[in-house]
Amino acid sequence: MRKKNVAVIFGGRSPEHEVSIVTAHQVLAALKGRYKVTPIYITKTGEWLTSNNFLELDTFTRGDLPNDANSDKVIIEFGQKPRFRASKRGFGRFQRCKLMPVDVVFPVIHGAHGEDGTLPGLLELMNIPYIGAGVLGSAVGMDKIVMKAILKEENLPVVSYLWFTKKELEANPERAAKKVEHNLNYPVFVKPANSGSSIGVSQVQNQGNLKSALDLACQYDMRVIVEEGLEDAIEINCSVMGSYDLAASVCEQPVSSGEFLSFDDKYVHDESKISGMAGADRTIPAPISPELTSKIQDLAKRTFEVLDCKGIARVDFLVGKGEIPIVNEINTIPGSFSFYLWERENVDFPLLVDNLIELAFEVYAERNSVSYSYGANLLSRLNLKSGKINSGAGVKN
Repeated sequence: MRKKNVAVIFGGRSPEHEVSIVTAHQVLAALKGRYKVTPIYITKTGEWLTSNNFLELDTFTRGDLPNDANSDKVIIEFGQKPRFRASKRGFGRFQRCKLMPVDVVFPVIHGAHGEDGTLPGLLELMNIPYIGAGVLGSAVGMDKIVMKAILKEENLPVVSYLWFTKKELEANPERAAKKVEHNLNYPVFVKPANSGSSIGVSQVQNQGNLKSALDLACQYDMRVIVEEGLEDAIEINCSVMGSYDLAASVCEQPVSSGEFLSFDDKYVHDESKISGMAGADRTIPAPISPELTSKIQDLAKRTFEVLDCKGIARVDFLVGKGEIPIVNEINTIPGSFSFYLWERENVDFPLLVDNLIELAFEVYAERNSVSYSYGANLLSRLNLKSGKINSGAGVKN
């Protein structure tokens, strides 16, 4: 059986650029030897590049990040069958570009311009199989405001929250502060609506720190969410995998060095080895009762389902008094793809990526079973002798 061609797309115009590089190389290590792998690196300025050197982590750690001076440019050729091509340096014409065979794409871009649904949207247009949530699930899962609104509508538990646009915060920050104080209890958490890895997140104990927290969040998004904190809450995470027949992983309790899990807590560990989220301090399995574990796993699967996710995700919970779990957020491209949670289910990382690739092909087949054409022959019925189209008359809603 021929090896499948897997393109791993990583980097991107995102504050989580470096995190993406770490996760991508964990994926590349898991794919090694069993697939033909093509690394596609998107620079911080949005250039798409490829090189065999990108398979090695030290290409990214020994100095400046790669650029087009020492890499091939990636070109997407749209046609009846869109495909990737690599343009050698100095060549710009398609006939001088090398075809990059790709059977399936492994998107590994955390945050903006990737995990937010933009990259799945491109891959949908190319009609190519890819790992993970589609456009809707990715976009909704990334936007904390929309996500919480949908979960609340579906009677899934979420914390009390408010949201603001960057424009209204800049125009009248005092009004926003008064609204927060009138509707929410301190402490509150201020977050960019679309961000991950705790970038731009602040815990606020009083009004004195609120404005600076709002200003920080505005640096990373056009909308900001303010969430009411839970007293003496603990964080519990659970991963979900599947399409319709969903499986939930063992639960974990992350260990933070402060009031909440910071970027450093998640990613800054032993600098001598690549670990990403897998190296963060955590207790597995989480020290919670079997009843609470089961409840969280059920809520995680329901959240995954409601938000139209596919492949794999990690659902993060807050558990307060009375062991009542609250859905905090979902990560449709979780750090390290949460492989460390599935290892406890006897699914190592290589088997995990096998499962995800298989799911990608299943979802692709289902998506292509839908009809995208309607044989109404509408144009043949139009009377165009006058050279005009009647816009509205005779149209039945």
